[in-house]
Amino acid sequence: MEIFFGAFTSEWQQRRAALLHELSLGPKRRSSAEDEMKRRLKAMAELGGGGAGSGGGSQPKMRRPAAKPIFAAETRAAAVSRPIEARLAAVAQGSQPAVVKMASYGAGARVGAMLNYVSRGGELAVENENGERISSLEDLARLRGDWNHLFQNRAESRDIGSFTVEIATAAVSSDEAMHELVRNSLTSAFADRRYAYAVTRQADGAVMVQGAVVLRSGQGERLTGDDKAASIIQARYDASAAAQDVAARFSFQGYGNGVEYGASKLRSLVERHDGDVRDDRGQIVGDDKRAGDLVQKEWRGDLHSRKGRDVMHLIMSARAGTNVEAFENAARDFLAEQFAGHRYVFAMHDPANDPKEEGDGGKRPHVHAHAIITMRSESGDRIETTPQVFREWRATMAQMARAHGIAMEMTDRREFASPPAFTRNQVRPVSREGRTEHVGTSEAAQGRYDAKRGGRRSLAKAERSFEYAIKATQSWQKIALASGDRRVVAYAEQQRDHLTASLSAGQAEASVNVVHADFGSKFRANLVTLQKVVLEGQEMRETTRAEFEAYEKKVETALFRLERSVGPDERGDFDEVASVAREHVNGRRELMELYAMKGQAQAEQGTATERDERRDDANEQWDAAVAKHGKAVVEAVNDVLVDIETSREGLDRIEAGELSNDPRVFRADIERGLARAAELAVQGNTYMREVAEKDPELKRAIEAAEQTQERPAEEQGKTPANVDAVTEQQRDPRPEEAERRPDEPAEQAHELASTVDATNRLQDKLNRDKEAAQRGGETTRTDPAQQHIPRLEELEREELERRERDRDDRDR
Repeated sequence: MEIFFGAFTSEWQQRRAALLHELSLGPKRRSSAEDEMKRRLKAMAELGGGGAGSGGGSQPKMRRPAAKPIFAAETRAAAVSRPIEARLAAVAQGSQPAVVKMASYGAGARVGAMLNYVSRGGELAVENENGERISSLEDLARLRGDWNHLFQNRAESRDIGSFTVEIATAAVSSDEAMHELVRNSLTSAFADRRYAYAVTRQADGAVMVQGAVVLRSGQGERLTGDDKAASIIQARYDASAAAQDVAARFSFQGYGNGVEYGASKLRSLVERHDGDVRDDRGQIVGDDKRAGDLVQKEWRGDLHSRKGRDVMHLIMSARAGTNVEAFENAARDFLAEQFAGHRYVFAMHDPANDPKEEGDGGKRPHVHAHAIITMRSESGDRIETTPQVFREWRATMAQMARAHGIAMEMTDRREFASPPAFTRNQVRPVSREGRTEHVGTSEAAQGRYDAKRGGRRSLAKAERSFEYAIKATQSWQKIALASGDRRVVAYAEQQRDHLTASLSAGQAEASVNVVHADFGSKFRANLVTLQKVVLEGQEMRETTRAEFEAYEKKVETALFRLERSVGPDERGDFDEVASVAREHVNGRRELMELYAMKGQAQAEQGTATERDERRDDANEQWDAAVAKHGKAVVEAVNDVLVDIETSREGLDRIEAGELSNDPRVFRADIERGLARAAELAVQGNTYMREVAEKDPELKRAIEAAEQTQERPAEEQGKTPANVDAVTEQQRDPRPEEAERRPDEPAEQAHELASTVDATNRLQDKLNRDKEAAQRGGETTRTDPAQQHIPRLEELEREELERRERDRDDRDR
C-alpha cells in the first residue's frame, strides 16, 4: 500500500524545544518552527500526491496510545471484550451470549425478603464476598445488621392507598344516580386525585365504598394513607357542600409503593366485585387488563414514585446443559472482579436441586445465579447502572466463563437486529410451566413482548446505532468470506442478510453503499479522505483550542471510516497509518499549547509595558511642571489635588454601594479641598490655574473665590461666598467633625482625609464580618456593625489626637 505520512515521522520534541527557546528569547525574535512546519507539510502533500513506495516512509520514533474512539458506547468494555469479528465468529461456531441482567433494586428494609428469595427460604446455601457459605436463617438475618452502615435507609414513597367510605342512607333513583353520588363525595374529599372504587349496598340502605386512590395530588401534596390522612380527608369533606346532603365517614386500610402495588390492589378489587369497578371519570374497569392499563398508563405519571436503592438483585444465566460447577466458578470470579469492595452474597439455582417447584417459579430449565449486592462499597463508591456499564459486565462475565471452559461471548442486539427486551413492569406471568409465559400490561408492552418472543427483527434508530449496525454487517460479511466451515458461513450470511434488510428498511440509500461495498476500493478512497483531513490548514497558523478540537475530531472520524473498510490483509498497514496520523495530531496539540503560552506571555509583557509607559508619562509631566513653575508650587498643588481626588473616590464608592458611610463627610472634604485650591490660585499659584483648565469643578471654585475677593468687605461679611460657609451648614454634628477655620493649613486637611480613610477601612471590615456571619447562619438581635459605632468614634478620636501630637512635636 502507499505510505504518504513519512514526512511527519520527524521528532516533534525538537520543534517543541525550538519554540520554547524562542519564548525564552523574547517577543522580538521570530521562530523558524512555523517555517519548518510549512516545509514539512508541503513535502507531505507532494509525497502524498505523487505516491511513495510501501517502504518509503520511515518508522515513527515512538508510538503514542490511540486516541479515544468517537463511538465510545460500544468500546466501553474494550479492556475485557474482544474484537467484534472474533466475538461474532465464536457465536457462529456455537458460543452462547453472556446474560447479566438487573432484576430489581431494594431498600435496606427489603434485604431480608430478597435474601429469603435467593436462598429459597434458607434451603439453599449462599456465598458471600469472602467465600464463606451461609446456610442458616439466623446467619442470613445477621447480614442485614452487618450491611446496615452501607445503607441510606431512605423510606419508599407512599404512592397508592386503600380506602373505605361509609355513606349514610341516601335516596337514589337508580344505580347511575348512586354512582354519581359516590363520585361527588369522593371528589369532594380527594380533590383532583385519581381513584377507582366499587360500591356495596348495605341492608339498611347505606352504601359501603372500597377503592384505591393516588396519594399525591396535582399540586404535590402527598397523603400518608394512615389515620392522620383519614382525619385530613374527613375534615375536607365535612367542610364541603357535599356533606350538607349526605354524611360520609372516610378511613384508610393501607398504602403501598409503585405501579405494581396499585395494579395488584386494583385487580384484587375487580376480582372481588366481579368487574363492577369504576374510576373517577365514571368509566368501568371490568377486567384485569383494564385495571392494569389504568394504573400503568394513566396513574403512573401522577405517582412520582421513589424507592430506596441500597441493594440490587443481579441475575447471571447460561443455557440449559451448561456445566453447573464451571458456571458457579465463573459467577464467583465475575462478582469478585466487578464488585470488589462491595458486600454481596450469591446462590446457584440449578434445576436439579432447586427446592421450589416448577409451577411456583422454580426449577427453571437453565442454570442461573442470583446475587444481592450493596450499592455502596466500603469506601463509599456507588455502583453505576448505565447501558455502557451493563455492556462491561457482560464482557467480564464472558471472559470469566471462557476461563472456566464455557464458550461464551458478549453480544449486542445491534449485531443481530434483535428487538429490545421487555421489562418486568411491562409484563406479568400467566404460566410458569417450562419457559414462563407472560402477557403485556398494555398494548405497547404486549407488542414489545410479542416482538421479542417471536424473534422479529428490529434496528435501533439512533445514528450511532446505525453506524454500529453497518460495522456489524461488514463483520458478518468478512466472517462468511473467511470461514471454511459451511455451518459458520451459513449462519454469518443469515445474520448479514437480516442486518441488510433492517438497514434497507430504515435507510435504504445508506445501506446499499456499505453492505455491498468493495472493501479494497473503499479502503483506498477512505485513505485519500484521511490524507485531505490531515493536510487541512497547511499554513499552520496559530490554532485556537476550539479549532484544534474540531480538527482532531475530523481526523478521528476519518480514521474510523478507514478502519471500517479495512480488510484482514490491510490491518497492519492501517495500524501504521493510524499511528503516524495520531502522532501528527499530537504534535499539532503541543504547538497549539505552546502558541497559547506564547500569547499569554506577550499579553503579560504588554500589560507591564503599558504600566511603565503610564508611569513614564507621569514622571515627564511632573518634571515639566517643576521646571516651569518650581518644585514648591507643584508640591503645594499636588497635596491639595490628592486630598480632593481621595474624597471624590470615596464618594464614588458610596454611590456604587461599596461603602456605607455618610456621603456628606466626603462632600465637605471636597468643598474644603476646592476652597484651598481656589485660595492657592488667588494667591498667584499659576500651576493651580493650569490644572483647573482641565477640571471644571476646580475652575468654578477659583472663579467664585475671585468674585468674592473683588466684592466690598461689608458684602463679604454678609454673604458667605467661600465654600467653608456652605460646609458649616452641611457639617455632620459628630464628635470627630470639630470646628475648623477657613485658613486651616493644608496639612491638617490631609490628616483629616487620612483619618476618614482609616475609618472607612475599619467600617468595611466590620461590614464584611457581618456579611460572613449572615452567610454562616449566625444571626443576632441587633446589627453587629451598629454595635461597634462607639468603638469607631473612639478610634477616630485617638487617630486625631495622635496626629495633633505629631504635629506639635514637629512644630517644636
